Amino acid sequence: MKCLLVAGVVGTLVQSATGSLADDYPSRPITMVVPLSAGGSTDVIARVMVPGMSKVLGQTIVVENMGGAGGTIAGARVAHSTPDGYTFAIGQWGTNVATGAIYSLNYDLMRDFEPIGLIATQPLLITARKSLPADNLTQLIAWLRANGNKATAGNSGVGSPSHIACVLFEKAVGANLVMVPYRGAGESTQALVGEQIDVLLNTPAISISLMRSGEIKVYAVTSKQRLAMAPDIPTTDEAGLPDYYFSFWHAFWAPKGTPKAIVDKLNDALIETLSARETRTKLVDLAQEIFPREEQSPEALRKYQQSEIDKWWPIIKAANIKPE
Repeated sequence: MKCLLVAGVVGTLVQSATGSLADDYPSRPITMVVPLSAGGSTDVIARVMVPGMSKVLGQTIVVENMGGAGGTIAGARVAHSTPDGYTFAIGQWGTNVATGAIYSLNYDLMRDFEPIGLIATQPLLITARKSLPADNLTQLIAWLRANGNKATAGNSGVGSPSHIACVLFEKAVGANLVMVPYRGAGESTQALVGEQIDVLLNTPAISISLMRSGEIKVYAVTSKQRLAMAPDIPTTDEAGLPDYYFSFWHAFWAPKGTPKAIVDKLNDALIETLSARETRTKLVDLAQEIFPREEQSPEALRKYQQSEIDKWWPIIKAANIKPE
């Protein structure tokens, strides 16, 4: 009887403390961890979301870039952080799906995080250095086949969307490419502009302005529809590589054990920010397709992430992709 009484008192105290923490939250600045280096689409999307979420929460959100090892260094940092709502992460298909099939993680992608909500999804662009002697995708494929084992393809790190998409691209075109990993899209883009690599599957947010300034070549978008922001770029179907599609999504997660009331506050900030015209305009201008309101809940993210793991892990493992 005494044991039951003690257990009941402890449970009440814990519930009371948790409720108090949630009521006071947030009372100081919050850290949003970005698992890749500055300059890539994950970093850009994070910084688009920060002003609106800060306004809703009434606190400053500090962006902390932590690149390396396909985002797994940052993943461990967040997974092992105090679950009080003052540290959360933006992640994406590469960091929160693909890494689990490639790396030996010291955390579990599904069990060690609390999902907050989905943000948006985007296709990639097939791009190349400006001096590469190919004016369309068909010519690029022919050049890659002719330069097998010499042609270089950059990516944002082993297991990143640009890496997995390029592995699938390599198989689709029948060419052997030398994969060159970087710490993020910012670094791989700099390498492409500097003509240190031949090709790169990169995001529209980063590539469009470089294409327009003549610093890189762009051959196709990896989706069934053309981009509203760049309607002159053909789809892979139109450009000569039918049925080759690839897109990847972004979302927010908190450490496992973060009180539900705090997760709900973060989710409310996400939803309100995504509903704002200014935020939506910025994301659409970055070729982002914002998830519908009914798919922005923590439960929807959990279900979607698990379905992506079930779909992609067998494909990634069959490709025998290993950490460098």
